[in-house]
Amino acid sequence: MQDFELYRELTWEGTFEDYLAVVREKPQVTRNAYQRIYDMIIRYGTEEYTDTKKRLVRYNFFRDEIDGGKDAVYGLDIPLMRLVNVLKAASQGYGPEKRIILLHGPVGSSTSTIVRLLKKGLEHYSRTADGALYTYDWVDLEGIGMSGPEAHRFPDPMHEEPLRLIPPDWRDKAVQELALGNERFPVKVLGDLNPACRYIFARLMEKYGGDWGKVMKHVRVRRLVLSEQNRVGIGTFQPKDEKNQDSTELTGDINYRKIAIYGSDSDARAFNFDGEFNIANRGLVEFIEVLKLDVAFLYDLLGATQEHKIKPKKFAQTDIDEVIIGHTNEAEYKKLLNNEFMEALRDRTIKIDIPYITKVSEEVRIYAKDFNHERIRGKHIAPHTLEVAAMWAVLTRLEDPKKHNLQLLQKMKLYDGKVLPGYTQDTVKELRKETAREGLEGISPRYVQDKISNALVNESGQGTINPFMVLNELDKGLRHHSLITGDDQRKRFAECIGMVKSEYEDIVKNEVQRAISADEEAIQKLAANYIDSVKAFTLKEKIRDRFTGRDVEPDERLMRSIEEKIDIPENRKEDFRREIMNYIGALAVEGKKFEWHTNDRLRRALELKLFEDQKDSIKLQTLVSNVIDKETQEKIDIIKARLIKYFGYNEVSARDVLDYVASIYARGDVR
Repeated sequence: MQDFELYRELTWEGTFEDYLAVVREKPQVTRNAYQRIYDMIIRYGTEEYTDTKKRLVRYNFFRDEIDGGKDAVYGLDIPLMRLVNVLKAASQGYGPEKRIILLHGPVGSSTSTIVRLLKKGLEHYSRTADGALYTYDWVDLEGIGMSGPEAHRFPDPMHEEPLRLIPPDWRDKAVQELALGNERFPVKVLGDLNPACRYIFARLMEKYGGDWGKVMKHVRVRRLVLSEQNRVGIGTFQPKDEKNQDSTELTGDINYRKIAIYGSDSDARAFNFDGEFNIANRGLVEFIEVLKLDVAFLYDLLGATQEHKIKPKKFAQTDIDEVIIGHTNEAEYKKLLNNEFMEALRDRTIKIDIPYITKVSEEVRIYAKDFNHERIRGKHIAPHTLEVAAMWAVLTRLEDPKKHNLQLLQKMKLYDGKVLPGYTQDTVKELRKETAREGLEGISPRYVQDKISNALVNESGQGTINPFMVLNELDKGLRHHSLITGDDQRKRFAECIGMVKSEYEDIVKNEVQRAISADEEAIQKLAANYIDSVKAFTLKEKIRDRFTGRDVEPDERLMRSIEEKIDIPENRKEDFRREIMNYIGALAVEGKKFEWHTNDRLRRALELKLFEDQKDSIKLQTLVSNVIDKETQEKIDIIKARLIKYFGYNEVSARDVLDYVASIYARGDVR
């Protein structure tokens, strides 16, 4: 299981001359923190797609391939595009590198997950050949006043770029004459040594009479592997209560034991450069709940952001090279807006909103990640259980449509890419533009995950949880939800549960109907006949009869029998048929093939037609009867087997859904 070759690479060590050879061969080792983090994200590749006529980019990095999708972020492609664009501009030195990146969103909107992904990615990237970076140690320092183990070997406490050892006056000429860098990766050496290394450098120059070459004999360059656990290149700061906060946590503190050795608290050898800003140099520093920082910390943060400098106690300003990223929630951000003392911070902040997901299909992926067959062995989650939970969560986050005569449930479907009659992608764009705070309010995924967990440990489901069990848990929890502040909000969320129950009822009725008419060949044949007739009707052509070979009129009876199933009136039939042909044409333009099930309304109409033709072979009402004859029982078993095979039910959930749909039929609600 050991990889000795990798270990040798990660612990590489050499002279300063050896490092210059590395830079000549791979000038990217000298990239700054923003360049490195941007290249890391791009390394995983991108996917381009179109949504509501906008070209969007999905960054594969945020799928968390490093950890098998453990921290994958779903449904936030637009906010993540904004974040990556900021990092790209910063990597090219256009200004955002002098700002704090602030991820702002409601609780549970994945702001901390995004930062955790960036930190994890940097750790992994620094272990690869593409992400390699280097720092240096001082060795053999006995003759310049160093004592103890540090006299033998003194690591650069801030993991700085070794090229900083070249004096500033020589750098440009040295880079040019040594042929370091190329057009894609120009080598730029910025900043000065930290106080501890500056002290050692000055003493050695003094010892060797200014011979820089001899000073370099005391330098050992080594590979740098970033690690949050080891506090190398990745720092995390979490505010505490005001009495326990101390700015030395950011910029380092005096080592009182060493004062006794070196005699002064302003001696660089008697100072620990181990604050979060110090140790995060060359990488990233995360500020958890950044806006809870005491005002006293503000000055350190502003200097680090704008000038890339920090001011350790009793030392000159020290250069840093790191990405500063913070995250905060809605309540804290509102306090920032009302605090005049924080105006300087606001001016140096790039705020990126990270809202809740408003696409049901993406929300389902969050729950599927935690509640899958591998993690909940011995339990079965009935089909649509996670989907109805996601529907409810999304409905709580949406604002009521102001126009277009839409209901909230229809808006949810449009956002999820469903096709509804009379509405287009332009409608979705308008709906999104008219909202003020959509996605910044509503129910957190954490609440839904907690209630799914409750349903899973409930013993009443015979090893199966179904949508009604989860919806009941969600409903019960509203009475005690700590983030619901008013009765109006509680009432609205309860109404959303009613909407979801109604939608689920339609879904399962449809599924049972499809199980009864689950003859794929028959439905494809029906669809082909319908499309042929519609095409001929709209083009005012005739159809060649497959059996007689004669040209005949389009089959009006067939078309109307299908259209009536979804309530298309006689005076609207031509519009509907043109709509179908336009839909087929639009798919052809995009290079896609038309399938009967891709248009939601047509699929529903065809299934209902086939169901109508076949339903007389079985009366579902008999399911709620106490007496079922053998022939009917065999047919019910066939339907149950189809539900299990094609729709993902198990024996218990298939029986439950059949019983439920049968009760609907028994009360006469056959539509």
